[in-house]
Amino acid sequence: MKLGILGNGMIVRDLMNTIHRLKLEKIYIMGREASREKIEQLVSGNHLTGSFYHYEELLKTDVDVIYVALPNHLHYEYARKALEYKKHVIIEKPAVSGAKELQELAELAGKQNRMLFEAMNIHYLPSFQALKADLGRLGRIKMVSLNYSQYSSRYDAFRQGTVLPVFDPRMSGGALMDINVYNVHAVMGLFGVPEYARYYANVERGIDTSGMMFYDYGTFKAVSIGAKDCKAPIVSTIQGDQASIVIEKPVNQMTEYRILHNDGHEEIRRFGQTEHRMYYEFAAFLRMMEEGDFDNCRKMLDLSCEAAELMARTRREAGILFAGEQ
Repeated sequence: MKLGILGNGMIVRDLMNTIHRLKLEKIYIMGREASREKIEQLVSGNHLTGSFYHYEELLKTDVDVIYVALPNHLHYEYARKALEYKKHVIIEKPAVSGAKELQELAELAGKQNRMLFEAMNIHYLPSFQALKADLGRLGRIKMVSLNYSQYSSRYDAFRQGTVLPVFDPRMSGGALMDINVYNVHAVMGLFGVPEYARYYANVERGIDTSGMMFYDYGTFKAVSIGAKDCKAPIVSTIQGDQASIVIEKPVNQMTEYRILHNDGHEEIRRFGQTEHRMYYEFAAFLRMMEEGDFDNCRKMLDLSCEAAELMARTRREAGILFAGEQ
């Protein structure tokens, strides 16, 4: 497989930690002319195949898959163009700004007989797969609480009047899209679509700097907290009437968890995740492409579409509107 990477931000630099552990024949990267120095440093420092500064020139090559790691508001446009050129597409989280856009991309991918993935690493972590299996040991689920609160230096700039992409509604920013999206995917990956959901946010200048998503599953309730304007110990719990699970890392970085039984017995479940956290998702994507596993691709894309619909609807109901929304 031959990969074309769009962007040179933090997530791309993270991927460089594991890129050569993947079975890739060629790796190209594309960036803006203004970022040429950074792009060329990534090429030379990571022994990539080459660089591009015009998108269509990259798309005209023999790359098999495009990884869109650009600011959120650009995901749809660049993913659509790649699908039009019959490339497989991996879109960094959150896949798109709104649910309609993702559905359109999914339909185009189907017409082009190509695969479309959201790079949401949670679903592919060995620890998360084990967590799903261990839910049955908790008895009847009663309460779920996921917290990912991490104070951002960009919030300091925001308070001083400098609006960076993560806090810019014109660029589909905000705490829900940047950080709570991991929790949303974790909840829905474990329990499916809730009967009801609502987003309660702290909104400053039209963007959510922190917030909590409430989910009603009928027989149990869940909440996920994502904050970039404050911090707290990162602890998440899944509570059943026989036992509970405690996770003491963000769910997208989970490597272990504890099972606390009502009788006082405690188990520590550790997983030998020696690979970088991004390895597992990219290895799964490449396997599905190479094997033509459209069934599993569609299953994961359906989950992404459901999460995108829930986030877009509850965000708008909370009064947080992106460019072009009314």
